Amino acid sequence: MSISTKEVPLGNAISILSGFPFASEDFTDRIGKPLIRIRDLIRGRTETNFGGDFDPAFLVRRGDVLVGMDGDFNVVRWDGPEALLNQRVCKVTSSSSDLDGRFLYWWLQPHLERIHRRTPQTTVKHLSVGEFFRIPRPAFPVEEQRVFASVLDAVDEAIAKTEAVIAKLRQVRAGLLHDLLTRGLDENGHLRDPIAHPEQFKDSPLGRIPKAWKVTTLEELADVDRGKFAHRPRNEPRFYGGHHPFVQTGDITAAKGEVLNDFTQTLNDDGAAISREFPTGTIAITIAANIADTAILGRSMFLTDSVVGAVVRNPHCVRFVELGIRRAKDRLKAGAPQTAQMNINLQDLRPLKISVPIEFEEQHQIGAIYDTHTLAIRKEEAILGKLEVVKSGLMTDLLTGRVRVPKGMETP
Repeated sequence: MSISTKEVPLGNAISILSGFPFASEDFTDRIGKPLIRIRDLIRGRTETNFGGDFDPAFLVRRGDVLVGMDGDFNVVRWDGPEALLNQRVCKVTSSSSDLDGRFLYWWLQPHLERIHRRTPQTTVKHLSVGEFFRIPRPAFPVEEQRVFASVLDAVDEAIAKTEAVIAKLRQVRAGLLHDLLTRGLDENGHLRDPIAHPEQFKDSPLGRIPKAWKVTTLEELADVDRGKFAHRPRNEPRFYGGHHPFVQTGDITAAKGEVLNDFTQTLNDDGAAISREFPTGTIAITIAANIADTAILGRSMFLTDSVVGAVVRNPHCVRFVELGIRRAKDRLKAGAPQTAQMNINLQDLRPLKISVPIEFEEQHQIGAIYDTHTLAIRKEEAILGKLEVVKSGLMTDLLTGRVRVPKGMETP
């Protein structure tokens, strides 16, 4: 981001209060005042309280601008309860009528990012109080600062609300998915009720399941094969850089069970000749590091040797089988050797027990319900992405003075 570099520094236009080194022997879990440490800034909540005596000057209230003095130099407006300012966190306030307090929060962010970039990398980067005073003052009047702060605050609020909607939708989907995979749907498309209708359920090796379901194995539902080894290093031109999509574990982990169309590596014809291609709709399953992460291939792709491909056979629903594998993740992890990097193999996946509806229509309905909820989440995520782009553009335009407030629109 381009930064205005007016020569007049902030200097005495701001006040800095450095956190106090509260004695650790008075730290508590419950009683006392919440204590704000660097780790608490981004998450907006505290884990530790201070039970001793303190100077009220170190109290932080909602809306105060705080900065972490170590690490990433994060700037936040405190949104938690009244709390105490611990060492290596500072509070920054305006001490001049020419500097709007709300605007100060936005003004500090790009400047501290620039300071962070130019600070030499040691074990942990450290920020000094003196660097705050050398940050340039805004080159536009306080009336415009108030307008800019209001605009950026409004976008930030819209982002926060959208993030809350996404979190709620994910929570609803997770709860519904548990019910769908344990209770299933009756002939009317409603969740079966194990309390009102226990006769509709039976015992199985995987616990109570609907009578209209069966326990089977992954190899009875799909052709399960491992991707083939591709020579290292990954950038060797003899095998890499062609037009064949080559899926690795990181691609699958990033997909989080959804349809995978993005990949970070490709193979040329020589590389493809020593790898293995899997068709569209294959369930890709990681077998190293992050065990049993899954994705559904959105097109035919080649898989690395640390990924297994499950090609679901008719008449079974690909999405439902993927959900069954995902549900078995903890079982697969528990059965993996507890080494520095856990691994599983084909002998773990092929006999993997999965409970499935006998009728394809029920499998399809469950998969469709999951996909409908996922689509709602994706729509909100798209809105969030657009808002973040708008915010980034506004910060560039407003904080550099590239866009100015038309005469007469300034707030008093």
